[in-house]
Amino acid sequence: MQHIKAIIFDLGGVLLNIDYHRAEKAFRDLGVSHFGDLYAQTHVGALFADLETGRIDGPAFTEAMKKESSLPLTDQQITDAWNAMLLDFPAERIDLLKQIKEKYDLYLLSNTNAIHLEAFTRMLQKESGIPSLDSLFRKAYYSHLIGERKPDVEAFTHVIEDSHLDPATTLFIDDTAINIDAARKAGLQATLLTPPQTVVDVISALG
Repeated sequence: MQHIKAIIFDLGGVLLNIDYHRAEKAFRDLGVSHFGDLYAQTHVGALFADLETGRIDGPAFTEAMKKESSLPLTDQQITDAWNAMLLDFPAERIDLLKQIKEKYDLYLLSNTNAIHLEAFTRMLQKESGIPSLDSLFRKAYYSHLIGERKPDVEAFTHVIEDSHLDPATTLFIDDTAINIDAARKAGLQATLLTPPQTVVDVISALG
């Protein structure tokens, strides 16, 4: 591995613990039995792709889910079910970012959306007293704000070009294989995080 100067982190499954099955169960409990066909770690349907690239906002999403379900659901029920996958920020991962930000230029690239951004920001504030993830990175890139999402190579080239990174000395860490493949196509060094390995283990291996 070439000398690393910058690190781009994925969010869910790397820094933030998530469980996609909890969202699926929450929607199933509401009567949306086919949620797993609409959204999962390795695939997203058109509605969720639109949400994660900012083509629709939170209110438009909840309205679309009401139509999709054909059930008398409220905005809050849909929002709570969608947020059910968000678990916690382990303290050691936040501490890690604080420790290494003087050694590496740190960036975040997350497939996310306005609803989740609001929810995990509140979570971070409550658990760590940190106002937002943005304060831990040189820049945080959220798919719904940049209009590109992984595994599209354009998401990676956006970060590279916007922050003037040298891909050869930049490491990307993610827990989804197709995202790692796309990062490598963009010229980045990339490491697939596979449980029980954690991001702390990956960074420790860099020395």
